[in-house]
Amino acid sequence: MLLKPEELLEKARKLIGSETEVVRGRYPVEHDPIRRYCHMTDDTNPLFLDTEYAESSRYGSVISPPLLIGYFTGNGPWPPADGSEPSLPAIPSPGDRLINLTTEWEFYEPVKIGDRLSYKRRVADVFIKGIRLDSKAFW
Repeated sequence: MLLKPEELLEKARKLIGSETEVVRGRYPVEHDPIRRYCHMTDDTNPLFLDTEYAESSRYGSVISPPLLIGYFTGNGPWPPADGSEPSLPAIPSPGDRLINLTTEWEFYEPVKIGDRLSYKRRVADVFIKGIRLDSKAFW
């Protein structure tokens, strides 16, 4: 028996607050990926590119651009081949896909060369919002 979208939504909302365990990123923060990212995005901020300037700044070293943090918290360009990356519980949906509407980051201090970053995933909310790709998509 197929459940109505409202019933699936009720089941899905029970998963709000579910979290993965904390996972440590595979690689430490390195200057070369920061440099490549800045050249690719035409970001000329000397805090990201100029070691001498960054060392004389209040941060004391090169720092990472905020949008590059996801690279250093993850597994590099590919997930682990063994499927060991932790995942959240499957969220039931009447549509054919789930859509991550937003990602939130909490920054407590600048990310510097040599730092090792960690992450965890959490289901914050679930709701139905139809879109052209899937009129019953859960967000």
